[in-house]
Amino acid sequence: MINDMSAGYIWTIIIVLGVGTYLIRFSFLGLIGGKDLPEWVLRHLRYTAVAVLPGLVAPLVLWPAANGGDVEPARLCAALVTFAVGLLTRNVVAAITLGGATLFGMIWLLGAY
Repeated sequence: MINDMSAGYIWTIIIVLGVGTYLIRFSFLGLIGGKDLPEWVLRHLRYTAVAVLPGLVAPLVLWPAANGGDVEPARLCAALVTFAVGLLTRNVVAAITLGGATLFGMIWLLGAY
């Protein structure tokens, strides 16, 4: 199927996707970028990162591709330490630093690699 596509067809798809992406971003940045948003919208936007990051990190902790999708104690401990430090201190840098140190410490302690 891929061999049947011409270069013009592929470039048409690329251009259409580029224009669509531009219009989606322009709808937020260009149309309402200079206006003040209502307080309830701003309140909800503050939680965007909190909602997105667990969805990105959870599969890496629970089903890491590095070991065939099996749960690994080192990654699980590092995630728990990162979560606990972030919750207790409200300091992102401390949470990342201690979580990373826990990951490398657990890998060394368990001899995983």
